[in-house]
Amino acid sequence: METIVPPSEAAAAAATEDKTVAILAYLTLIGFIAAIFMHQSNKTRLGAFHLRQVLGFVLTATAGAVCGVVPILGWIVWFFVVIVLFVLWILGLLSAVRGEMRPVPLLGEHFQKWFAGAFA
Repeated sequence: METIVPPSEAAAAAATEDKTVAILAYLTLIGFIAAIFMHQSNKTRLGAFHLRQVLGFVLTATAGAVCGVVPILGWIVWFFVVIVLFVLWILGLLSAVRGEMRPVPLLGEHFQKWFAGAFA
């Protein structure tokens, strides 16, 4: 006999999986890659939103690292980028834990516009 899952339980399970993708995306580069694969099998708005946020973080951190190659001024820029991204990363992770689609300050709206076609 087949087990029938009540709609409320099915919705709760879907919301939990949705939040899992969003949270996992923020946890290391490996977590981001794993979240991409999880999202491919079950695409959700929350998952796509947070994947775009983290993609923006990764690319911004890469640009900051490139600036770090330049002595003195580049190191100052790199240090500033690291501090700002760390604070924004915490805010993004908290938003994912709450299940919210709140863009991070300063860059979040831009990440959503720039990567609108990604993870759709």
